[in-house]
Amino acid sequence: MKIFIDTANLKEIKEAADMGVLDGVTTNPSLVAKEGFKDFKTLLEKICEIVDGDISAEVISTDSLGIVKEAKELVKIHKNIVIKVPLIKEGLKAVKILSSEGIKTNMTLCFTPSQAVLAAKAGAYLVSPFVGRLDDVSTSGMDLIAQIVNIYNNYGYETQVLVASVRHPLHFVESALIGADVCTMPFKVIEQLVKHPLTDIGLSKFLEDWKKLNS
Repeated sequence: MKIFIDTANLKEIKEAADMGVLDGVTTNPSLVAKEGFKDFKTLLEKICEIVDGDISAEVISTDSLGIVKEAKELVKIHKNIVIKVPLIKEGLKAVKILSSEGIKTNMTLCFTPSQAVLAAKAGAYLVSPFVGRLDDVSTSGMDLIAQIVNIYNNYGYETQVLVASVRHPLHFVESALIGADVCTMPFKVIEQLVKHPLTDIGLSKFLEDWKKLNS
């Protein structure tokens, strides 16, 4: 399973990349606004310098022609740019056009198995079901991931399942057990994947014993 970081913070992206575990980056307008970037193109260029993998860049148009126009400008930035498109009717139309021209797309804001099937049939490279947001409304986000993976396996769809809106390490572990292709998460969750109290206790004991040995 690939690991993506969900952020527009260059420092976090660099730190995750330095760990040697990062396969790509997802961004969205909210994350970009949070970091205060005014020039989206420059931000994407900097991200592409740090990470050699899929970099999802989201469009803000909601009509198919507008989405296609934005997409064709964004892909000029770097070969690794993947166009993030909302899973709406106009988005499906745009993805059909873009995929026919060899432009990779990530259909985002997926909340049902039926939406995921439509994304795959339109030719999406990635589909992004939002598990945390479903959990927030008393619906199991991970059940959705299991359903999509099962459906895609049934019919041999090539669209990759990217688990988004990840809130904690258990989402990550369950995604891997189910067989999702990608899991994208905030930097704090990536850090949580590393941490375990027994690791810290064990290391402290090793260092303490080594110090005694050499005292």
